Order: sequence, then structure tokens, then C-alpha cells
Amino acid sequence: MNIDLTGKTALVTGASRGIGEAIARRLAETGAHVLCAARSKARVDEIAGEITAAGFRATGVELDITAANVRERIKTLIEQQPIDILVNNAGITEDDLFIRMKPDAWTNVLRTNLDSAFNITQEVVKKMIRARWGRVINISSVVGLMGNVGQTNYAASKAALIGFTKALALEIGSRNVTVNAVAPGFISTTMTDQMSAEARQALEGRIALRRLGTTDDVAWCVVFLASEQAAYITGTVLNVSGGLYT
Repeated sequence: MNIDLTGKTALVTGASRGIGEAIARRLAETGAHVLCAARSKARVDEIAGEITAAGFRATGVELDITAANVRERIKTLIEQQPIDILVNNAGITEDDLFIRMKPDAWTNVLRTNLDSAFNITQEVVKKMIRARWGRVINISSVVGLMGNVGQTNYAASKAALIGFTKALALEIGSRNVTVNAVAPGFISTTMTDQMSAEARQALEGRIALRRLGTTDDVAWCVVFLASEQAAYITGTVLNVSGGLYT
């Protein structure tokens, strides 16, 4: 399957590391001009520079998705370059058992993981609707499907993102704008790399494929959902957990 996103512009939030960085790189490799967005301007500039040096198109964008002026920042971006593909990837965790969870931990996670998607997406889809083409891809989590101890705030935000995805898909599908979610499972990161061999083995034992996922396992799913090949898919949740949750 030859995916070609030449001529499309993609905005990827949380593109400074991990899944977001992988998504930005893979979208660029398939022809999109990628706006790599994160609070760390130096880091996204570095990533964009590496993508450009490899012969593809990318621009680093400083963006605080929780800032009061985030809508104005997105409007400015759209005026400079209409966004065809939006990947709401940025998010945080502030884990604790529910009975010990501080109100700020609840509020911070919901504001970052859910409210930001509302604020950014509402501005971006206006132009997508007028253009009668667009892709919105929300990075949820398998935790939003199955829950997880110590993550009531995170699970709530990611489950809500799935509901948001399904409802918005119904609203704007007639304008040829698709809205989908990707729900990653346990992904290999610098944090999991620091786990003991025993802990990692126990974690992998819960997964049908007996391994942690890679950032590219998620990124290629996003690329597919952004493509013309996925034009008849909307309102769906792509479970990328290696069989952790079925």
C-alpha cells in the first residue's frame, strides 16, 4: 500500500518525543509538511531540522496546549498554512490512587488531555469543513478502554477523548472530514527501558504478542488513518495494544 500525503499539512502536538515524535517523522516520510508542536521550541526545531535534512518537510512550532491563548496561536498557524491533518497527541499523567488523588492532579490531566483537544480541534476543523477534506486523529489510550489502577484521572480523560471522537465524527462526516482515535497499549519508552528484567517480563506476559509496542507501531496506524486509503473510516478507535485488551 503506497501512502502519499504530498500536499497535505499535518499538525502534531506533543511532537518533542516518544509517540508524537515518531508520528511526525512517519507523516513527513509519506510526503506531508509536518508542524512539530510542543512547549520545547529547541527540541521540535531539532526534530524538524533532522526531518528536513533527510529530504522531507517539517517546521518546529512552540505551542503550549494549556495556555489561555492557545486558540489564537492555532488561528495564527492556520492563517499561515491551512491544516489538513490534526493529531492530538500531547498529554500528561499525574498518577495516584483515587482516594489520595489531589484535585489539582485531576484538573491538570483533564485540562491537558481533553480540554486542549477541544480548543485546538474546534479551530482547525472550521477550515477542514470549508475545504471539504480533513483528518482528525486523537491519541487516546488502552487505559481509556480498560482502566488502570492509579490512573482514574488519566483513564477518564482518555475515555472522554474516545466519546469526543465518536460524536464529532457524526457531526462532520458529511463534510468529508474523518475523526478517529488510536488507543496505544504499553509502548517501549525511556521509562520502560529502566524497568527491571522481572518487571518487564511480567508486563509483557499480559500482552498477547508478548512484547511492548514501539512508537512506530502507533505512528504507522496514524499515517494510515490520515491517508486516502482510510477515507471510509470514521468514528472508530484503533486498539494498538498487542492484544493486551481485546
